[in-house]
Amino acid sequence: MQSHLALLLPVAVVWWAAGYLADGLPRMTHARGLRRHAGWLLGLTLTGLGLTVAVPIAGLTTAGPTLADRAAGGLALAAVPALVVAICTVRRVRRLRAGAGALAVTSRTPAPHGLRAAAAHPLIGLPLQVTGLALLPALIAASGASQLFGPGATGPAVTIGALGVMAIGVRHALRHNRLAERAMPQRSATSARPAGALHV
Repeated sequence: MQSHLALLLPVAVVWWAAGYLADGLPRMTHARGLRRHAGWLLGLTLTGLGLTVAVPIAGLTTAGPTLADRAAGGLALAAVPALVVAICTVRRVRRLRAGAGALAVTSRTPAPHGLRAAAAHPLIGLPLQVTGLALLPALIAASGASQLFGPGATGPAVTIGALGVMAIGVRHALRHNRLAERAMPQRSATSARPAGALHV
């Protein structure tokens, strides 16, 4: 086991925890619980971004090849989804927390479907979970488990990873659409029927 795994593992655990918490946000039925979980998610997300940036910086500030340099190489695949998190997810989670806070008058105040639909938006959960998924190859390589599979396992692993990302994205999109449809105002039965002839 290579020692730079000790640097990669805490980063991965934070991203996995954030992805798990984001997946449960739309299931919050009360505004106060939604606000609390959004606050926890925001804290984990900022921590994950901080660690993802801190490891490469630590490698740059030291001379010669170090553990931080090897760990930073493992973070390269997660850089793009982490950038999406920094640009899109953080802003959406802040707005979600503020919206839930405005409705959290009591502990039993229900969270409206529109707020839960915002919590289920793919740009909240998907980038977090993809970032955690992108750290798996680095963890496998750092643990030495990649030697068990051999070089021929790279192609199937990439295919499985791409299918996993697609499945996660479709799941988030379907759940967001379902909650968004519930949030739409229902048309009354009279307005839904075509207007008949006017009788005098």
